[in-house]
Amino acid sequence: MTERTLPAPPVAVAASPTRPRPRVILALVLTCQLMLILDATVMNVALPKIEADLGFSPTGLAWVMNAYSLAFGGLLLLGGRAGDLFGRRRMFVLGTAVFTIASLAGGLADSAALLVIARIAQGVGAAMAGPSTLALIATTFTEPRARVRALALFSAMSSGGFAIGLILGGLLTEWLTWRAVLFINVPFGAVIVALAPRFIPDPPRKRARLDLPGAFTGTAGVAALVYTFIRAAGSGWSDTITLVTLAAGLLLLVTFVTIEQRARQPLVPLRLFADRDRAAAYVNFFFGPMAMMSMFFFLTQFLQEIRHFAALETGLAFLPMAVALFSMSRVVPKLLGRFGPKPLALVGTTSMALGLAWLTQLTPDSTYLSSLLVPMVLMGLGGGLAFSPLNIIIMSTVPAEEAGAAGGVLQTLQQVGATLGLAILVTVFGTTVRNATGTSPDAVMVDGMTAAFVTSTVIAALTFAVALTFRKVRASDRP
Repeated sequence: MTERTLPAPPVAVAASPTRPRPRVILALVLTCQLMLILDATVMNVALPKIEADLGFSPTGLAWVMNAYSLAFGGLLLLGGRAGDLFGRRRMFVLGTAVFTIASLAGGLADSAALLVIARIAQGVGAAMAGPSTLALIATTFTEPRARVRALALFSAMSSGGFAIGLILGGLLTEWLTWRAVLFINVPFGAVIVALAPRFIPDPPRKRARLDLPGAFTGTAGVAALVYTFIRAAGSGWSDTITLVTLAAGLLLLVTFVTIEQRARQPLVPLRLFADRDRAAAYVNFFFGPMAMMSMFFFLTQFLQEIRHFAALETGLAFLPMAVALFSMSRVVPKLLGRFGPKPLALVGTTSMALGLAWLTQLTPDSTYLSSLLVPMVLMGLGGGLAFSPLNIIIMSTVPAEEAGAAGGVLQTLQQVGATLGLAILVTVFGTTVRNATGTSPDAVMVDGMTAAFVTSTVIAALTFAVALTFRKVRASDRP
């Protein structure tokens, strides 16, 4: 495979005549981002009813979640570069359309296989649209303060979408049916597809080279690595297929880096990592979701299986966390201008670590008010402080022509971090449960959960260590 020169489409030589309306653009972009992120968790609370309705096996049920994560995480890099080459608005609209149609198909699915296929298609659409959301913000909001506010809201949607997914999933599953969890995407997606060509300008594109070797090795490598950890969670690390896909994934990623070093117009410009602060922000976008996913996954099970909460109660239990996170996103722009990113990231990661450490003390008799409410609020406050500055650090200094690639890398690390983290934590949970003896089933399950929370606390400590590497920012240089 070789790099192939692509002529720019004739309509893309000049900027779109569409008159920019920043508030409308921001509303469309944030709505799309919220849909893409919450679909990573919105099905969690509905899984028992999906299993009973479509006849999933206990092991096959995991693919309702993993099919989306695998397609989304594996194709994000390609989606980001495609937006730079073929037009961000075009990829944004096309990806949203694919995601919307797949949501409708999933809601209508009458078999387990059709639902999994629909979830894969959702992931493909999300990977096409996702990187362009950040790129459109970066190119629309050129005034520094406006860009900081927009990126802070975007970060809140990205981080809070996981919690909102659980709340929405509980509401829809309890009041209507699990199918409504997918159908809810259809009207919002249709509105975005209808309005985006009218209100979102299409930035001019230049003649470019499509890095086919990088596209293949990068996408295949990420997909293989994500699949490896998903499979390891169920089959263990002694499984032959697990080891083969791990080796293949690592080899493909090493090849990918080598190709990117030599390509004239790489899929992922490695100079994105040359800046110390931007590189550290990318690393924390990998570790942060890895740590936070344990809360969503295991606390959902704790509330439903140990404390016997209904789906609606389980969803509403995450409301304080979502409120705390969105509240912080409103004040982060002011705090960032006053203190810079380093103090915010340090305080935020400390709050996250404290919340996760608190959860290591859970027992089968722990109640929501005494043992879960405060850790959830700490995680919400910490997530808002720790992640909002990262979007700003990464996107505020990226050249416009590389905004799509930068956004693709950011969301790839976020999605792959969440997926790999969950697989690691499920493996820790399973090992603890298998080795437990002489206690009640509930106690064994909670022991596995607390072991996973210990691991999450260690990962959160790593995000604190990375945050220490941010440079101190002079007052004159703050956004």
